[in-house]
Amino acid sequence: MSVVEGGSDVAGATRRLSTGAADPVNERPSMRLNKGLSSTGMTGKKGGAAKSGGASCFGFCKPPQPPIEEVDVVLVGGGVMSATVGLLLKQLEPSWKIVMYERLGAMAEESSNGWNNAGTGHSALCEPNYTPTKGDSVDVSKAITVNENWQLSRQYWAYLRTQGLLKDPQGFIDNTPHCTFAYGEDQIDWLKKRHGLLSKHPLFEGMKYSDEPSVMKQWCPLMMEGRDPKDKVALTFSEEGTDVDFGALTKDLGKAFMKLGGNLLLFHTVTGLKKESSGKWLLTVRKNDLGAKTCQVRSRFVFCGAGGWALLLLQKSGIPEIRGFMGFPISGEFLVCQNPVVVDKHPAKVYGKAAIGAPPMSVPHLDKRIIGGKHMLLFGPFAGFSPRYLKTGSLMDLLKSVKLHNLIPAAAAGLQNLDLTVYLVKQLLATDAAKFGELKNFVPTAKPEDWLLVTAGQRVQIMKKDPEKIGILQFGTEVVAAAD
Repeated sequence: MSVVEGGSDVAGATRRLSTGAADPVNERPSMRLNKGLSSTGMTGKKGGAAKSGGASCFGFCKPPQPPIEEVDVVLVGGGVMSATVGLLLKQLEPSWKIVMYERLGAMAEESSNGWNNAGTGHSALCEPNYTPTKGDSVDVSKAITVNENWQLSRQYWAYLRTQGLLKDPQGFIDNTPHCTFAYGEDQIDWLKKRHGLLSKHPLFEGMKYSDEPSVMKQWCPLMMEGRDPKDKVALTFSEEGTDVDFGALTKDLGKAFMKLGGNLLLFHTVTGLKKESSGKWLLTVRKNDLGAKTCQVRSRFVFCGAGGWALLLLQKSGIPEIRGFMGFPISGEFLVCQNPVVVDKHPAKVYGKAAIGAPPMSVPHLDKRIIGGKHMLLFGPFAGFSPRYLKTGSLMDLLKSVKLHNLIPAAAAGLQNLDLTVYLVKQLLATDAAKFGELKNFVPTAKPEDWLLVTAGQRVQIMKKDPEKIGILQFGTEVVAAAD
């Protein structure tokens, strides 16, 4: 039966949008007529399964293990830390054989992903937790250190640009003013002192302070619109702030790493790590190949940049430095606004002070973000709980990390932070109305229909031994290195 094709003319539009049984794409000969099909039915080449040393075992024999691969460096995890370390090493030691293993299907799918962090270029321009009250003054020493380290990161990225290893920095970093928000007389007094000390330092030169509504409206129009004139508020403003899509940055660094000869392997999970008598490391890697499903790699050096899951891997390594360490996982949620009318009224990142007793990671902030080229606002974070150490991790992660050597330090840290447990419970029980109420403190004219709730990344708070307090809860990053 012949079929008249629709062609490219208007009259043939209906025929192009719908096909019948007689259409050529729907016609095929019966498979029963082809006696030479392969066992899978994909090709016309008839034959048995490829033999792998166990063909007579009806599929129950374990395939032979491939030989151990020798490399110089293994990077565990495809996040921003592994990407940075890998690229640095390839620049310093071009001849080294370096391989990066990522368990998911792309780099930057966990904490480095743009949706799983605040995207703040942390330079202490706006973050209150870097400038705590100290007596009648404010301690700014940590803020200066953080800013210095941030400048080093920017210098490295600028260098990579000159070397042709980063094409367009605007693809991951955007100039976004940073502001600190103070509410009430006590916070305003703290903010004045903070500004007075920081603005004298060259790294913070140009930081401005104001409690004048007309000035603050110029800096943050969305926050001042509809605000009660009786509210006691103040802001500092730094033009030099940035918003960073760490997911996009990670992928750019990964491309540079591979350009210099580094090897990235996706869908590979490092499940074992032990030190050999030679001083090298033997790693077991799980992969869903058609052979043994696992392989072993011997490496001179190993870097675990796997977020919270690094704790489990370091425990398997047996290094004494990890003894006493445990992790408490905390998830987060953000309110997201994508209404362009609202987004255009807030061009900055604004950090407020955390509630008394709340952890530093809970500092409320209203951020202008660009993720994947999309402009939006994020507010939060609100704490949540999951026993996973990664967003895509296992529900057994927390239980697996419990060891005899970390029970006492973890118990001591928990007893010293019972108020934090109460805070977490309150956050878990908070209703949508309560979360919207927190948003209204920053955006008085907010409408519920403009803001949706999304789950952010998974964080693991460190609990470790302490000579004075037996065990402490740490909120910063910890680098654990073997003695050699």
